[in-house]
Amino acid sequence: MRSFTSVERRIDDRAHRLLDNAPASGFRSRLVEFAVFGLKQAWACIFGAALLAVILAARLWYPDGAALARNDFLTLAAVVIQILMVATRLETARELRVIVLFHLVGTVMELFKTDVGSWTYDSEGFLRIGAVPLFSGFMYAAVGSYMVRVYRLFDLRFAAYPRRWITAIVAAGIYLNFFTHHYIADARWVLLAAVVVVFGRCVMHFRVFRRQFRMPLVLAFLLVALFIWIAENIATWSGAWLYPSQLNGWHMVPLDKLVSWFLLMIISVVLVAWVYKPEPPEESGRASEAPGSADEAPAVRASASEG
Repeated sequence: MRSFTSVERRIDDRAHRLLDNAPASGFRSRLVEFAVFGLKQAWACIFGAALLAVILAARLWYPDGAALARNDFLTLAAVVIQILMVATRLETARELRVIVLFHLVGTVMELFKTDVGSWTYDSEGFLRIGAVPLFSGFMYAAVGSYMVRVYRLFDLRFAAYPRRWITAIVAAGIYLNFFTHHYIADARWVLLAAVVVVFGRCVMHFRVFRRQFRMPLVLAFLLVALFIWIAENIATWSGAWLYPSQLNGWHMVPLDKLVSWFLLMIISVVLVAWVYKPEPPEESGRASEAPGSADEAPAVRASASEG
């Protein structure tokens, strides 16, 4: 099992003291697995959830005409959240390097996209680079934080994971297309097809509590992209940024943005995979079961590191 942070270790130990006596089968067992799955997902989202909560609170209660511009407040709040994550050992130094990389990759994209008018931010505040307030990079960092945390919280393993150099080529093509489609033909549909070809056989194995589940990796990409799209709707309603079609009145972000977030998930996974090398499942003896099914694990915890 991949190691937890010290804080997570204490939480895990207490959770096991509470849950080890829970039934190992039946409805109550499945209910426990579902509850633990939800709690782990919430824990993995803690950085993004905290940042989104601050953005929403600023939209509702931040005073107009305050000496500190709202965008600058959001930037400072994001910095404080990140410092607390590291200081309280909710993130490791290794994970922080990945998150910083997400921040840099995202900020470069933001500078270009705002310059060509894909979306806009309020012009207030001093903590910005050009038209891009610095808190925007933390929104990409939130995706990175989720990816590295979910990787170890669920002990993710991958059957038939493609060669990393191939995934890097696909991710590089996706990233370049975010820029080049403004000047030449949009290759997103070709890139989507490439994703299906490269990742289509890959199955993600993840452990919740006692049971290990499986899911096609492409489906996992889509589900995470859907949740990011929901968060994007909350953020644009809060005025963190706006698309051109929202300038005269907010409306839901079009569903076709799901394609962009889906492709961004490929970049995210590839970046994380270069830090945490994808490992095959520990047990492959039940490969004949349908993807998405659950494999029963022993009821007794094998080690103190199981999540």
